[in-house]
Amino acid sequence: MLPLKNRLKKKKDFEYVFKKGNGFRDGFLFLKLAENNLKTSRFAFVVSLKVSKKASLRNKIKRNLKKTIKANLPRIKTGFDVTLTVIPGLEKQSLQQMRETAESVFKKAELV
Repeated sequence: MLPLKNRLKKKKDFEYVFKKGNGFRDGFLFLKLAENNLKTSRFAFVVSLKVSKKASLRNKIKRNLKKTIKANLPRIKTGFDVTLTVIPGLEKQSLQQMRETAESVFKKAELV
C-alpha cells in the first residue's frame, strides 16, 4: 500500500492539479502533475466506470498502479502532485504491461 504522506486526498488538491497541471499520455494512462512545494510527491488514481462496470476490476487496476508507484518511489522526484487517469483498454493489459506503461509516462513527464 502507498504511504499516507504520498496520497492525494483533498478535493481542492485534485482541482488544483486538474486546472493547473501539465498533462502527459502514454498508451492507456493519462498523467497530470503540478508542483506542490512539499518534500514529498503525492499521487491519486482515477478509474472511471468507462473502464469497467465492475468495482473489483477498477480496484485491482488501482492496486496495481499503487504497487508500481511504491516500487518506483525512491526514483520519483519530490514536490509534485500527480493524478493518474486510466483510459479504457488498460484493464486488458497484464501487470507487467501496466508497469511498463506507467514507467513510460513517468519518463515522459520527467518524474524519474
